[in-house]
Amino acid sequence: MQISIRNLVKRFEGTQALNSVSLDVPDGELVALLGPSGCGKTTLLRIIAGLESPDSGEVLFGETDSSRLNVRDRGVGFVFQHYALFKHMTVKENIGFPLKIQKRSKEEIQRRVDELLDLIQLNGIGGRFPSQLSGGQKQRVALARALAARPQVMLLDEPFGALDAQVRQDLRRWLRNLHDELKMTSVFVTHDQDEAFEVSDRVVIMNRGRVEQIGSPEEIFHHPANGFVMHFLGNVNIFHSRIGHGGATSGLLDLVHPGSADSGAQPVYVRPHELSLHRTREEPNSIEGKVVHFRTIGLSVRVSLSTPSGPEIQVEVPKEEFQGLGLAKGDTAFVVPKGSKVFTDDYTI
Repeated sequence: MQISIRNLVKRFEGTQALNSVSLDVPDGELVALLGPSGCGKTTLLRIIAGLESPDSGEVLFGETDSSRLNVRDRGVGFVFQHYALFKHMTVKENIGFPLKIQKRSKEEIQRRVDELLDLIQLNGIGGRFPSQLSGGQKQRVALARALAARPQVMLLDEPFGALDAQVRQDLRRWLRNLHDELKMTSVFVTHDQDEAFEVSDRVVIMNRGRVEQIGSPEEIFHHPANGFVMHFLGNVNIFHSRIGHGGATSGLLDLVHPGSADSGAQPVYVRPHELSLHRTREEPNSIEGKVVHFRTIGLSVRVSLSTPSGPEIQVEVPKEEFQGLGLAKGDTAFVVPKGSKVFTDDYTI
């Protein structure tokens, strides 16, 4: 089932939640809606589900305008962040509830529930109540319940937000494998970049009710459409520079941008891993600073440097490389940019 969204507009008491949003979710694709709190991603998901109505625009399921369909007739499964399981029902009763509402036979419900318990790898706990389950088990049961009626579209709203880091990571991989097996059109909301990039086929970056960029995780990370996307997707150093004659000049450094037109003052974006760290001034284009703080994260070390005329600079280097430099807090060091990006139109969070 392909989902086509055309010019959706939604306001809540004068606040613009969605501002002319358009996008396509191809059949069988897993798409993540990613953005900061209040950007409109959950509102968009609820409109697709039929739980909210847009002020204007349309949502098509295939060739059918979903506004003409009752929520029950849309063939949508919805998974909430906080499970929404019925506390007084067992796991089996929770999973079978949508089929009971549809007045399916007891035999059919039993077969489908057993099939889903096997699918979510929770055989043997069908008689337990939600209070007897872990957070990860509850979320799997919630997903099984959403799958019970064989929906054509699966919608998930921050499905792992209430779980601890390790369980969240395990469930991400499980969800991706499950999607590859079922090949169901799926849309899920998250504010977690790692989650979106690990699970989805494509990512939709949203900000202030608009779509900023749509693409594969690799496309978006390596080719951000604007400053907002680059800033949102992780640590970034921003140098306020003047762009002209194919380059950028700031109080700290000169950056070459072939083909860039004269555009006056513009921010230049450099990710921490795009800066190399040195004990001495290796190049004229080096930035001098003092080591304020450093910490090891996995195989890398993140270093903060203070500069005389600008904000702190964040540098990320391999652990062995940092150890070879022998730097300590308060030492002078030099960084050299290996890459940078300039955007003609600046965006802010």
